[in-house]
Amino acid sequence: MSEKNEGAPGNIEEIEQKITELASLAKTQEQQDQIELLKKELEKIRNQMLVDLSPMDRVRLARHPDRPYTLDYVKLIFTDFSEIFGDRRFADDPAIVCGMAKFHGEPVLIVGHQKGRDMKQRQYRNFGMPKPEGYRKALRAMKFAEKFDRPIFTFIDTPGAYPGIDAEERGQAEAIAYNLREMARLTVPIIVTITGEGGSGGALAIGVGDVVNILENAIYSVISPEGCAAILWKDASLAAKAAEALKLTAQDLKTIGVVDEIIPEPAGGAHTNHEEMARILDGYLMQALNQVKELAPEERVRRRYEKFRVMGQHQEMSAKAIG
Repeated sequence: MSEKNEGAPGNIEEIEQKITELASLAKTQEQQDQIELLKKELEKIRNQMLVDLSPMDRVRLARHPDRPYTLDYVKLIFTDFSEIFGDRRFADDPAIVCGMAKFHGEPVLIVGHQKGRDMKQRQYRNFGMPKPEGYRKALRAMKFAEKFDRPIFTFIDTPGAYPGIDAEERGQAEAIAYNLREMARLTVPIIVTITGEGGSGGALAIGVGDVVNILENAIYSVISPEGCAAILWKDASLAAKAAEALKLTAQDLKTIGVVDEIIPEPAGGAHTNHEEMARILDGYLMQALNQVKELAPEERVRRRYEKFRVMGQHQEMSAKAIG
């Protein structure tokens, strides 16, 4: 995959092009050695890119259109996936995918946001912004998993819940709130992973779990930087300033206790190598599942409840201090 990240050094695409050209022509050992040197140089540049990134740089990486989505992880990590459709009240919502699968041979449930790769898919998936029926479908599947004692894996990647009038008419806020309450009560293990954007209640509605992981370049926030800047300063162009104040990066979230584990990404970001990202994530998912599945159901629910009750640290600042 080519590097498309904003702010990337200009010579990355040049090096990739050289590697492609040489690979198609290489016949001698000297040419093969040159290809290997270029690959090492490319990896070094990508690693340097991820050092001292600003919060807004992390936001751009979290939104990168080539990052793996839920169905990519399903294909690369799980087996025997069987999708569940519909909320049995109104309709199916393609912005959230649910289904039974096997994880290292163990039956599990997968729930996750799904964005599209091209414009047609994005429109079909509503850009990963669920409506009430999406959250109700997710909870219906979770209740089914609880009935058969199956662990639940959720994958978060959404700008937020869909804010349209039709979603509001069908009870968007109620659907999110109901999910929060019911997920807190589920007796089976719940492993949450924020893989891209974790946007507000739209993310949290499938984000109540025993372990909350976040990918290195993913974000989790009550509002987008652009939305925050528009509210505070009436200027969405100040998004970078808002991103700094929101403390939405994986590193900030770990510091304040909102997430449990930061999962490293391949050189250059998850979008550069889906297979490697899935391999890394697989190990962390297994570790998290082993960590909680031996607990008694009552103890698991108690710990989950306490975990989310203690969240909510904040710091008060004057408008002058914010600038």
